[in-house]
Amino acid sequence: MKNRAILLKAMILSVAVIFTAGAIYAAATVSDVIKLDEKSYPHKKGIIEFSHKKHSTDYKAGCGDCHHDSDNKPLNNLKDGDSVQKCVECHKKPGEIKGKKAKGLSKQQKREYHANALHDNCKGCHKASNKKTGTKNAPTTCAKCHPKINK
Repeated sequence: MKNRAILLKAMILSVAVIFTAGAIYAAATVSDVIKLDEKSYPHKKGIIEFSHKKHSTDYKAGCGDCHHDSDNKPLNNLKDGDSVQKCVECHKKPGEIKGKKAKGLSKQQKREYHANALHDNCKGCHKASNKKTGTKNAPTTCAKCHPKINK
């Protein structure tokens, strides 16, 4: 009788460990599709649905290609599920600045704007990829990344 109670407790504990481990794993994985829909400002173009898996697996982009520290040094040692700051936590100014409003601002000052920082990062990587491959497969224009908004 005593052995049955111990066996039952061991089985219950095993099931609890399996469910807990599954929950931890599920919380630590990166979503495949990330909507780049920063809520602090209205978007004039369609929201980009960024495929994390496609970029990291298919295109072999490293974590540090997108994620960087406050000194703009790449975070190359990230693992799937590591916590990362959202871009807007550092690039705090909402929206984008360009044209006459941006005249005289340094590149660093322009990157204080959330959309400028994302555009610089994505377009810079895409242009480098196109140059490396001798193709134009990586999009560098608005319409190629931002889906059309149906009004």
